[in-house]
Amino acid sequence: MQMFDWIMSSPQSESDNPSILDSNDSLASFRSAFHIPEKDGKELIYFCGNSLGLQPIAVSQSVQSELNDWATLGVEGHVHASRPWVSYHEQFARSLAALTGSLESEVVAMNALTVNLHLLLVSFYRPTPTRFRIICEEKAFPSDLYALQSQAKLHGLDPTEVIRIVPAGKDTQTIDEHALLQAIREEGPRLALIMIGGVNYYTGQVFDMAALTRAAHDVGAYAGFDLAHAIGNIELHLHGWNVDFAAWCSYKYLNSGPGGVAGAYIHERHARSDELFRLAGWWGTDKAKRFLMEPEFQPIASAESWQLSNAPVLSMAAHKASLDLFDQAGIQNVIAKSRNLTAYAASLLARIAEHPDFNNAFTVITPTQRGAQLSLLFHRNGKAVFDALSRAGVIADWREPNVIRIAPAPLYNTYSEVKEFAVLLEEAVLNEIGEDKNMTQDL
Repeated sequence: MQMFDWIMSSPQSESDNPSILDSNDSLASFRSAFHIPEKDGKELIYFCGNSLGLQPIAVSQSVQSELNDWATLGVEGHVHASRPWVSYHEQFARSLAALTGSLESEVVAMNALTVNLHLLLVSFYRPTPTRFRIICEEKAFPSDLYALQSQAKLHGLDPTEVIRIVPAGKDTQTIDEHALLQAIREEGPRLALIMIGGVNYYTGQVFDMAALTRAAHDVGAYAGFDLAHAIGNIELHLHGWNVDFAAWCSYKYLNSGPGGVAGAYIHERHARSDELFRLAGWWGTDKAKRFLMEPEFQPIASAESWQLSNAPVLSMAAHKASLDLFDQAGIQNVIAKSRNLTAYAASLLARIAEHPDFNNAFTVITPTQRGAQLSLLFHRNGKAVFDALSRAGVIADWREPNVIRIAPAPLYNTYSEVKEFAVLLEEAVLNEIGEDKNMTQDL
């Protein structure tokens, strides 16, 4: 079958020409700061930064620096390393505050995402006989739901009686935010907290966290968010939105390596409170008294008091290399390019999805309230299309039962890659779906 290459051959304005768009990209130079995967000497199209971001080239040097200090200093590296290990986590506060719209005292790099969610839920989910309900969204990341279920059980409660899941639309697969707000109002004085993914991992839908927080507070509940797919991807103003707590990982858009150190946010009114319960560990106690080894826990008056143990320095060294790039680029510039890059991808995908010759092969279910991700819901043969794209040199993400997720990351992806992907997708759809439907038109 001859490829119906109308995407590549169609007339292009300056706003639709990938070469011109790339030449005008103020962040174009950042691509050279990353290792781009290759196959047979050719760079792959890597659109999987919403699952695992690419490795910054500076990671090797950053980690090696700590290895060298460990080798030459041993235990004295805690104080005399080039970046002393005792205070290692403190260097991330400024960068994380900029990425999340928070005060430096409200953020901390520590642990892994679900570990942090559990630590935060221990503090913020304190059910009573009358206020015990939790609201989350359908198709929340499974680990979030597992955490909520186990926290309910920890308090001797039945998760099915505690957790209200607001359903997604059958056709759109997205959540109607009016339904979320209505659920909050309906639960009213029974509601203990909402725990929502700020960006839904499956559809890429971005939620109005400010509105959800206000609604939760209006009924006396806490508002918390999983920001795994949000941090480094969308604009955040956690402090200004008055969010109570949030947690995130760093290995997606933050490019900090598989299983990289995660982070947490706690609003200053809670972080400075001695009365809010938290699980205690020696790295969360008063720094001036930490090494006195006293038996009483005295929480640091910041998000740092949720720390349990000393910093995983080698993992954090990779995190440092990536955050340095965000500091250099500026999160507002990153978000601006992301919007343009994703809009460009969406426009090309719409032309494929809506073209009559492709017979309604797929629907883009990601709404316009989005970050870098686009989710393609296939109505048939989606896995075959995904496999064809993989063979053609595209690294994307397959989610059962029928979704291909792509995420053009603004720090290392280009407009030309988006255009090339669209052409490869067109060819894969024609080969894997067009023939399957016995299309009679000779394309």
